[in-house]
Amino acid sequence: MTPAGLIALIALAGLFLGALGGWLVSHRIGKAHPPEGEFLEIDGTRLHYRRSGDAIRPAILVLHGAASNLEEPRMALGEAFAGENVIWLDRPGLGWSERPQSTRWSPADEAALIVSFLDRLDIREAVVIGHSWGGAIAMRLAIDHPGRVTGLVLVAPALSAWIGEAAWFNSASGWPLIGPLLTRIIIPLAGHGQLAAGARSAFHPEAVPEDYVAASRLPLILRPGNWIANARDMTQVNRHLELQEERYENITVPSVFLAGKADTVVWTHRHSGQVAARMAHAELRLISGAGHNLHHHHPRAVLEAMIAVRERAQD
Repeated sequence: MTPAGLIALIALAGLFLGALGGWLVSHRIGKAHPPEGEFLEIDGTRLHYRRSGDAIRPAILVLHGAASNLEEPRMALGEAFAGENVIWLDRPGLGWSERPQSTRWSPADEAALIVSFLDRLDIREAVVIGHSWGGAIAMRLAIDHPGRVTGLVLVAPALSAWIGEAAWFNSASGWPLIGPLLTRIIIPLAGHGQLAAGARSAFHPEAVPEDYVAASRLPLILRPGNWIANARDMTQVNRHLELQEERYENITVPSVFLAGKADTVVWTHRHSGQVAARMAHAELRLISGAGHNLHHHHPRAVLEAMIAVRERAQD
């Protein structure tokens, strides 16, 4: 065997071992954080969700943010919302929910699938709570399906375009050759160490709750399918928001924006302040010293906002 051939063989062996290691880690993550809710199949796509509280009460749909899953808001709000009728959904492609196998995916597509999901649960209307990127999806629901949304609670939402270029690793996840190497080997094997750092940024200046990464099932994002779905969303984030942000002023349902001036993930003035000012029935509630993941430290504020929009919708 020539030296070049030996080098190629070693490289292939390294790739095989790396891919095997990545698969084993991804499998281990799934075993450590199994689905604990129910599944609904909609046109061949399985969505994972959990329900809590009193099913007789008006419905509340909670949409988590990017790189997350339903357990993230549930661990923050579950106790405060114990008496309510809450649907906690793994957004399509994240957590244990699937996403349709299509290169085309947008907030409008996601909103349409969520409406089909609500139809299957026989839920005609709901207050929608959306955190971060989940706030953008909540707004899309109100834009495209206004009769299904009775009110909005937007927690540190990401709503306005041109919030910066996508992180290189999100863009690279879709590149030929580099993408599979990144998503199937590097991210599963090396990504876990970055989860805690990301959490500190999301909570700053407030403290990260004890055992947050494990309790919120955040490692699920390191699995290739979850990572790729999220990366596709974030790579197109500016385009997605550009296509919908001019329609926010058409939303007429009662809405409350909850945000902190200290948020280091999204600029509160641009994403909550300016958008709330354009909406006829919106209110901005600033929480002193709050960061991006404010729902963990201020669950009562989220509950009070939900009650406020529900009461206004009934007037």
